[in-house]
Amino acid sequence: MCEASAYLIKDGKETLVLESVDIVEPLDAGGFMLRNIFGDQVIINARIQKMELVNHRILFSETETDTTDIVNRSST
Repeated sequence: MCEASAYLIKDGKETLVLESVDIVEPLDAGGFMLRNIFGDQVIINARIQKMELVNHRILFSETETDTTDIVNRSST
């Protein structure tokens, strides 16, 4: 399997955002839409800090101009 887990780094701590992520799509308004293999979707206002593909991890961090937050979570 080639999926990754997405984490948000906030106040020096990593918080799991979504597991088994297979799609990371940038949004025109900023941030990213993440979707996993189960159809769960998260929109996150953050920037990619680092991708560790061998370790199956995507690390996001807060942007300097906006407060980072998980905006939406839904299953399709």
